[in-house]
Amino acid sequence: MAMLQGNCPACGAPVSFKSGQSVVVVCDYCRSVVARTDRAFEALGKVAELSETNSPLEVGLRGTYQGVPFELTGRAQLGHEMGGVWDEWYATFQNGWLGWLAEAQGRFYMTFRQPLENQQAVPPFGQLVLGQQVAGLASQYPLVVAETGRARALGAKGEIPYKLTPGETNFYADLSGAGGIFATLDYSAYPPLFFLGQEVTLAQLGITATGVGPEREARRVETGHLNCPNCGGGLELRAPDQTLRVTCPSCSSLLDIDQGKLKYLLTLQRGQFEPLIPIGAIGVFEGGQQLTVIGFVARSVEVEGTRYYWTEYLLYHPQVGFRWLVDSDDHWNFVEAVPPGEVAESEKTVKFRGQTFKIFQDAPARVEYVAGEFYWKVEVGEGVRAVDYVAPPLMLSKEVSTAGIRTGGTQAQPQFVRTGEINWSLGKYVPVKDVEKAFGASSLPRPSNVAPNQPFPHKAIYKYWLLLLPVLFALGIVLTILTSSNNRVMSGSYQLPPLPNADGTQVVFSDQFELRGRRNIKITAQAPSVDNTWLYLEGDLINDDTGLVQSFPLEVEYYHGVEDGENWSEGSNAGDDTLSSLPAGKYTLRLEAQWEKWQEPMPVTVTVEQGTTRGVNFILAVLALSIIPVFVMIWHIIFESRRWSESMFGSSSSGSDDSD
Repeated sequence: MAMLQGNCPACGAPVSFKSGQSVVVVCDYCRSVVARTDRAFEALGKVAELSETNSPLEVGLRGTYQGVPFELTGRAQLGHEMGGVWDEWYATFQNGWLGWLAEAQGRFYMTFRQPLENQQAVPPFGQLVLGQQVAGLASQYPLVVAETGRARALGAKGEIPYKLTPGETNFYADLSGAGGIFATLDYSAYPPLFFLGQEVTLAQLGITATGVGPEREARRVETGHLNCPNCGGGLELRAPDQTLRVTCPSCSSLLDIDQGKLKYLLTLQRGQFEPLIPIGAIGVFEGGQQLTVIGFVARSVEVEGTRYYWTEYLLYHPQVGFRWLVDSDDHWNFVEAVPPGEVAESEKTVKFRGQTFKIFQDAPARVEYVAGEFYWKVEVGEGVRAVDYVAPPLMLSKEVSTAGIRTGGTQAQPQFVRTGEINWSLGKYVPVKDVEKAFGASSLPRPSNVAPNQPFPHKAIYKYWLLLLPVLFALGIVLTILTSSNNRVMSGSYQLPPLPNADGTQVVFSDQFELRGRRNIKITAQAPSVDNTWLYLEGDLINDDTGLVQSFPLEVEYYHGVEDGENWSEGSNAGDDTLSSLPAGKYTLRLEAQWEKWQEPMPVTVTVEQGTTRGVNFILAVLALSIIPVFVMIWHIIFESRRWSESMFGSSSSGSDDSD
């Protein structure tokens, strides 16, 4: 399509439309928004100069998405009702696609307008609820409401595919789905416009060269050095393109930042809150990430009349974005945001990337003190609903903030609505020594209690125990096989005559036999005539050379019968005993016998074997191997009890199933 050219109705400068689908273009000379009509160009008003957001993008940059080349032909800058700004870039594709590349807090989302599956099923803006799944959009992508708000058109550059009116406000809802799916409902019309896409990286878009030129860098440096309007002290902003609130290190004034201009709000009272890690400190975390501490927040919750405090450190790097380091009762967590659509909620648990988290706390949290700079308009006293779920060493946290807005009276612009945002973040427990290592610090306080997501420190013992048990079983099997061919050293059959009376005994001696050293000894007596009766043998192994005597008992008893129509039996007509090894040498076996039916003779066969396998030794080995794990398990139960004693839901959610 041929380029449409003309002159700006406001200043007469030349303007042109490169894309046939563009509706307005911003004049480079006077910043007027020029719309094309059937007859001529029309000026819709002037937009403000774009705020410097240090975006790596620029109108004219080219890239590729899903194999299709595109060019960024326009930029719209929108203002959040809480004071923040974000950029939306208009992407014109070679195959005719029209895409929007949204940019906020270092993240990028490529979306395309899609038809609604069911227009009647999409609720009006005033009926949206944070966290709800919205029907009627795209059934193959379950989407939940992550944010509702009102956007104001602030500035623009290049070509825009809709009629942008400077200063116009519209309601919107951002939605999140699993796998990085992202969507927006634009309530500038009703039914709303639906945009669907996903989070992307610049590398995925094939964008390597960025639009950060010398002029923009100079402006960033200029806005990074300001003076406090209250005391005149110098301020150095470490994230000037993102910061909306900052505190003066000289007079503790909380200052609002509006396009590089500072406004005094109030003087903060530091009180009991003092950062353990100074603002400006640089920490090195997993993967070699170098993050700078740019902000410090003290927050609290009240549970059953008691207020609990913790502190948070805002970390920043231009290529990484924002992270948090949280200190609660001298326990530390490294925290980063996660998409709400990745979290599946139920009554007392949530699932995130296949892992189940148990609810730990649910209470209103409020800001007590701030220092440094922040990417939102933080205020002392501001509150959110904070819900924590744990799966040690991880903690999944939800924060919900809402606000009321009065406006018009249509479905697209209801008279009074609530806007808000739901944020999920994933924290990972960090030992104190690792925090000290990251910042090169020392002497940080050590914790004295158990943290909600603190992993049990000795859980590895269970793994070693479970690994050693199969080894012990295998060793027992091998030993059984190797010693299965028992060495019979003596066998003798004896016909014991009747006893003279019930208290009498009979004594017999075996032939001499030889025992080897360092082998256990098993002596077995078999008496087939023992039937509903008993036989007792008192035995001695006598060393014929040294006179050493090793005594042992042998009991043989066997009973059986019928009771209530059921057959039963107890015992056996054979009995045995196993002895530890004796010194090698020549031995004689002495047996003194007594039996219940003393009037009758008693035939008995006695055998002596060496090198037999004893199950009791294996049992003793298992018990010895289990002593430490059992003590650790008891400690683990106490550890978990201490953890959940601090929870609002300890009685229903406690357990010892923390993961590594």
